Amino acid sequence: MPYRAPVEDYRFLFEHVIGLPEVAATDRFSEAAPDMTDAILTEAGRMSEEVLSPLNRAGDLHPAHMENGVVRTSPGFADGYRAIAEGGWIAISADPDHGGMGLPMVLTTAVNEMMAAACLSLQLAPLMTQGQIEALEHHASDELKALYLPRLVSGEWSGTMNLTESQAGSDVGALRTRAEPNGDGTYAITGQKIYISWGDNDFTENVCHLVLARLPDGVPGTKGISLFLVPKFIPDPRGDPGERNALSVVSLEHKMGLNGSPTCVMQYDGATGWLVGEPHQGMRAMFTMMNNARLGVGGQGVGVAEAAYQHALAFAQERRQGRTPVGDGSGTIIDHANVRRMLASMRAETFAARAIALACAKATDMETATGADHWRARAALLTPIAKVCGTETGINVANTGIQLHGGMGYIEETGAAQYLRDVRVTAIYEGTNGIQAMDLVGRKLADGGEAVLALIDEIEAEAEGARTTLPDLAGPVWQATEGLREATDWMLAQSDMTERFAGAMPYLRGFARVLGAHFHLRAAQAEGEDGPRTRLARFYVTRLLPEHAGHFAHACAGAGDLYALTPRDFTA
Repeated sequence: MPYRAPVEDYRFLFEHVIGLPEVAATDRFSEAAPDMTDAILTEAGRMSEEVLSPLNRAGDLHPAHMENGVVRTSPGFADGYRAIAEGGWIAISADPDHGGMGLPMVLTTAVNEMMAAACLSLQLAPLMTQGQIEALEHHASDELKALYLPRLVSGEWSGTMNLTESQAGSDVGALRTRAEPNGDGTYAITGQKIYISWGDNDFTENVCHLVLARLPDGVPGTKGISLFLVPKFIPDPRGDPGERNALSVVSLEHKMGLNGSPTCVMQYDGATGWLVGEPHQGMRAMFTMMNNARLGVGGQGVGVAEAAYQHALAFAQERRQGRTPVGDGSGTIIDHANVRRMLASMRAETFAARAIALACAKATDMETATGADHWRARAALLTPIAKVCGTETGINVANTGIQLHGGMGYIEETGAAQYLRDVRVTAIYEGTNGIQAMDLVGRKLADGGEAVLALIDEIEAEAEGARTTLPDLAGPVWQATEGLREATDWMLAQSDMTERFAGAMPYLRGFARVLGAHFHLRAAQAEGEDGPRTRLARFYVTRLLPEHAGHFAHACAGAGDLYALTPRDFTA
């Protein structure tokens, strides 16, 4: 079924829920006026609908493959990537000094979501490049910036990040890839990396890898890791791709989904690389790229949720099965109560996750524009929530879409199953969702809860203000936020991090439920009447928000019962 970009939803969220005008009021982002944002949303939406969406099925049925050592991409992907690059969609937020648009991350997040909804396998390519651009902008030398950034921004060259090794997944500090000084300012990189999204392609002139490796004097663990830029082709004196570097694609991973995206095993055999940032500070530089990617991955989940919802809605509006309780009983399955419940859940969940991702992007923009500490803290706080909420929403909505299709959802020809197969990995890469939750209750509470409690105060104040107009929504939102406050206080009282980690995921899920209700309430207030957004908000607050209580009860249960189970108990 054709994908329809939710441009109007974005316009409403920008204006009434997220507060993009506040971003546009800053000197840094003064060009993000309504006419500019409307033009970007409209054109990116059109490109996603007309160019990218038709490629989605082709990528699934005709995967990327190796041919005589060369990666061959899915039919039409080269043209799709060219449309992305020529439209400037890779570099919406990149520095204008290197050819970027310099526009807010809020806009990048919206455009990325639309592209991911249309064709997630292909959208991964510009997402990786965007992250590399940001890492180089913040940490690379002026010489590296001048050479690489204009070409990455234009899409002539693409970027990747290389962290994972077979023995070093989430434990990045266990990596074995080494970097030896060549004596001329370059380094010889040797090692093997796995799970490298878009590690190679047949449509960009060069592929630039950011590779984590250890210098000879690097200490064990993450504190001894450095970051290197290792191109597929070493630039010649004019900056054009020259000699082939000593790196290769060993194989492509055979995956559950995302078949159109070549996930590579990369081998480096003394490949020439350049240091990015300071020696032994590679994780600091890489985290710039990873935080960008975490927000982007959350947006990927939202995009797939939107696409899966549209696919399921079209089916529900056409499929006839059983007698319905509406009219003469011969309607389509959208008139069955359980089908309406599924569709309403899909739509309400997608709205909440989209709003959370955009709120995170806005905080990042306000930090960039103002340098204010409270915006920096807000962006850091919302990043793991946006990643987990977005990806879990994508998975849950895609799964519900299959269920709504009934037996036809399990048949590949309907296309419903692809959404779930494609999106499932988003909860795993860029830091598993469990690690994101541990980060939330660990590092993000290291300020004594200052950032979380400030957000709680804001939500409760807005809920109080809405009691006169929407008491049936405002009251439950305020009460649920008190539940978040109590769960946060419990987390802060635990000095043993294992106690926190045992409930980290339910704490994050409960947090996301409260945030989702907060944004639904804002939407209902802005609508100012009992319209579709208010009715959707009422569904969310009445039926989904109550789940917060179970999440917070789980979050505050501690670790005792988990460790009371012995290894033998798991096999009894």
